[in-house]
Amino acid sequence: MIKVFIVDDSALVRQVLTACLDSHPGIQVIGQAADPLFALEKMRQQWPDVLVLDVEMPRMDGITFLRRLMAERPTPAIICSTLTQAGAAVTLEALAAGAVGVFAKARVGLRESLQQMAGELIRQIEAAARSHPRAMPARPAAAAVPGPAHGGRPAGERVVALGTSTGGTQALEQVLRQLPADCPGIVIVQHMPEKFTAAFAQRLDGLCRIEVREARHLDRLRPGLALVAPGGRHMQLKRSGAQYFVEVLDGPPVNRHKPSVDVLFRSLARYAGPSALGVIMTGMGDDGARGLLEMRKAGARTLAQDEASCVVFGMPREALRLGAAQASESLANLPRAILQFALDDE
Repeated sequence: MIKVFIVDDSALVRQVLTACLDSHPGIQVIGQAADPLFALEKMRQQWPDVLVLDVEMPRMDGITFLRRLMAERPTPAIICSTLTQAGAAVTLEALAAGAVGVFAKARVGLRESLQQMAGELIRQIEAAARSHPRAMPARPAAAAVPGPAHGGRPAGERVVALGTSTGGTQALEQVLRQLPADCPGIVIVQHMPEKFTAAFAQRLDGLCRIEVREARHLDRLRPGLALVAPGGRHMQLKRSGAQYFVEVLDGPPVNRHKPSVDVLFRSLARYAGPSALGVIMTGMGDDGARGLLEMRKAGARTLAQDEASCVVFGMPREALRLGAAQASESLANLPRAILQFALDDE
C-alpha cells in the first residue's frame, strides 16, 4: 500500500484527488493539508511514501517546503501545477529542487480535468514510490568537462540522443551544464506535459554553455545546440546531405508517451547509424529500450545510466536486459562519455 499525503490550498483539489486515489486498491491517502506548515505537523505523525504538492500556497510556497524536505528527509514528491507559463516556470524550480514528477491541472473545469487525468497521476505515484530521490546539492558554476587530447571526427558529423523520464530534469541539467559550446548536436526526449517543455528548455539555456531550446518543425541540428522535444508531440531526426534536422509531429502516444523516446531513437537508427550515440537515462517503464536496440543494431554507440545514479532505474534496466545498451555509466561520467564519442574514430 502506497501512503500518499496531499498538500494543496484548494479544498476542491484535495477532495477530488483524495476520492480518485482512495478508489485505487494500492494507494491510501493518509492525510491532506492546505499549506506546508499544517502538512509538516500531520506528516510527523505518519510519514508518507509519496507527497502530492501544490507550489503556490499561503504561508510557505511549495518550493521552499520541498527544499527543506529534501535537505532533511528526502521524500518522493509530485508537483501538481497549473497549465500556464507561470505555472511551468515555478514547477521547473520545484523539479530542480528534487521533485520527481509533474501532474498538470487546469484552471477551468478543474474537477472534470482531475478526474480524467487520475490514471496518469496514479502511474506517477506508483513510479514515485519506487524512486530514490536525493538531496539536491548547491548548484556550482557551469564547468565544461575537458575533452580527450587526441583528434577525431568533427562534432558536426555526430549526433547524441538522450531519452529520460522520472528524475530526468535534474539529470539532464547535470549533464548539459558540463558540455562545451562545440559539443555534438543533441536531441532530447524528456517525458513532460505540454506547455512545460518550452520553459524547461529556456531554463537549461540560461544555465548551460550550449544553446538549449524547444524544437520546432524542421529545425536544423548543429554542434553546440540541444533540441528538446515539445510536450504533446513526437520528434524525429532526419538527414539531408550532411545536415541533420528534426521533424516535430503529432500522432498517437507510443508506450503511453508523447513525445516518445522510442520514436526518437528509431529515427537515429535509420538516419544517423554509426554517427549516433544513444543514452537512455532515469525513468519508469520501458520507453526507449527497443529504439536503443535498433540504434545498436545500426552501428550506433549506446549507453544506459547506471542504477546507483538513477532516481528510477526502469528504462535503463529494460535497455540493459534487452542488450540494447553496450555499457552503463554513472550520471557523473556521462558528459565525458559524450565528448569521448565526439572525438573517437572507432
